Amino acid sequence: MFRLHEWWKHLKEMNGYIGFSFVMFLAGIVIGGTNDSFHAFLNGQMAGLQQLAEQIDQSQNKTLTMIAVIFFNNAIKAILMMYVGVFFGIIPVIFLLINGMVIGYLLQIVALDPDSPSIISVIFQALLPHGIIEIPAIVIACAYGMKFGTLILRAIGQVIWHRSRLAGTGKEIERLMIRFVPMAVVLIIALFIAAIIESTFTVWLASM
Repeated sequence: MFRLHEWWKHLKEMNGYIGFSFVMFLAGIVIGGTNDSFHAFLNGQMAGLQQLAEQIDQSQNKTLTMIAVIFFNNAIKAILMMYVGVFFGIIPVIFLLINGMVIGYLLQIVALDPDSPSIISVIFQALLPHGIIEIPAIVIACAYGMKFGTLILRAIGQVIWHRSRLAGTGKEIERLMIRFVPMAVVLIIALFIAAIIESTFTVWLASM
């Protein structure tokens, strides 16, 4: 563990990776909303979300079930993305693109359906209330995964060509891994808050 100012300083050091993660997420939204060739794949993703919704509807306490399902789904995936970044940061990038594509596809469906509310109202009522916390948390988790993958790739290159520099990269990896723990705690708390908002306030807004 480390002090708050050290945590904040390290988060600022991650600005480049966080910015790139946001770009990948936004790129996914654009692709999902404009490219028809991914619709079959995205329909499969939507079917999975529909199954979760049906499980929640069948529960006795829908609100608590929804909080639990959303929280554990997002928290597990977020922490997983931090560690599977070891595979050269590829999986977090794919994860961000897919999640962005799902949102883009949903917005396209809303835009094409004359009976649906406006995209603006969907964004501000159904996405932003919880998404303003949830999306940055997921993006930051993926950014850490990308950083991890970059360092692993650099270490492999140094093993092959510059063994003398390997110690420095090893220390960077160790430093990053130490910061994974407090960052994971912060992300879990943020995603729990987002799950509560999504299951209560967002549901109430969307029903208006």
